[in-house]
Amino acid sequence: MGNFDLTGRKALVTGGARGIGASIAEALAKAGAAVMIGDILNDLGQQTASAIAKTGAKAGFTPLDVREDASWQAAVAATISTLGGFDVLVNNAGIEITALVVDIDAAELRRMLDVNIVGVSLGMKHAFRTMRPGGPAGKGGAVVNISSVAATIAFPSIAGYSATKSAVDRLTRVGAMEAGKLGYGVRVNCIYPGLIPTDMGMKLAGDVVAAGLWPTTDAAVGDVVGQTPLGRLGEVGDVADAAVFLCSDAARFITGVGLPVDGGMGM
Repeated sequence: MGNFDLTGRKALVTGGARGIGASIAEALAKAGAAVMIGDILNDLGQQTASAIAKTGAKAGFTPLDVREDASWQAAVAATISTLGGFDVLVNNAGIEITALVVDIDAAELRRMLDVNIVGVSLGMKHAFRTMRPGGPAGKGGAVVNISSVAATIAFPSIAGYSATKSAVDRLTRVGAMEAGKLGYGVRVNCIYPGLIPTDMGMKLAGDVVAAGLWPTTDAAVGDVVGQTPLGRLGEVGDVADAAVFLCSDAARFITGVGLPVDGGMGM
């Protein structure tokens, strides 16, 4: 695999029990990395880790509530103990709560802020502390944050979600600058996935119908496809392959960027 070979890397993927996170974990393992699944979905997370381990890769599961410092500390310690190190973090965990601006609920907005912004911030914090020289792992590494095409387009009913994913972009760029300037040896990049028919993606399609924006789910999805130059919805594997690239030596001189994986929707 050349520069895309991740043999010897030790990765923690948040929200890795299902959907995009599970696909990223599987792709990292296929590229040679040892992988830790971090999630609040204990049973499903353990099943995903077991399925990866059956392919011959080293894999494990750790409970992780990305909103909590103590949970991050425990998850990072478990990753190092189980995998023998920690040099790749994929901040994938996120939630989307649909609401028109006139219907925004403060509590639900704060839930998204806690997971999508605080969670990514704490992930970067603990990755930097662990991967930088003198840290418990101390060999540098790569952080990939999962943003969204929602950070680059104006799509109705997701103002709060769009705001949180725009924040992920800014966190990525400032984190990359700090990690470089302070000599941490850690690259930080993010990915903007387009609409993908995971549970979250299809819930959004249903929610915009309920909000009166489209007559049917098929119509909503059809309009998204119509706005996408490559003419289809994304697949989890599209994002997973991009994550492998950004974690690999093929991206060794890339930091502080946002990579659209949206079929051109956000151009």
